[in-house]
Amino acid sequence: MGRLAAAALAADFADLDEIIEREQGVSVSEIFARHGEVEFRMLEGEAAKLAIEGKAVVLAPGGGWAAQPGNLEIARGRCCLVYLRTSPEEAARRVASSGSRPLLGGGDAVQPMRRLLAEREGFYRRADATVSTDGQRPEVVAEQVVALARSRAGW
Repeated sequence: MGRLAAAALAADFADLDEIIEREQGVSVSEIFARHGEVEFRMLEGEAAKLAIEGKAVVLAPGGGWAAQPGNLEIARGRCCLVYLRTSPEEAARRVASSGSRPLLGGGDAVQPMRRLLAEREGFYRRADATVSTDGQRPEVVAEQVVALARSRAGW
């Protein structure tokens, strides 16, 4: 979805997990296993700051980024923050097909997703706009994000 929006906006796309994995030479899961969440969040915050410094970019930060102190404040005014609202059930289905997530553990991911959403949603709601993704094709969500970027951020 982020890549589709970036292409439509003629902007770069930055997935923080991909950037961190490339720079560290190991997977996000490996970083969590070796160094813990605190180290990962530090790397994530640094990668986000660098990504939004330069030219226009569509940033895919991952679910925990917004809940880290200062991240929303750093991005506000430099970014159009969009909360891609997804139900815990849909999010669990998506991660089941995309690989492991360190904070979800093994097995059924719905309960951990519900817990994470309860912890983080207050931060997510501080975004400039919300787009519901459940039941939507990525192209449709990307179109909505592009429309928001154009109307609210002058793209």
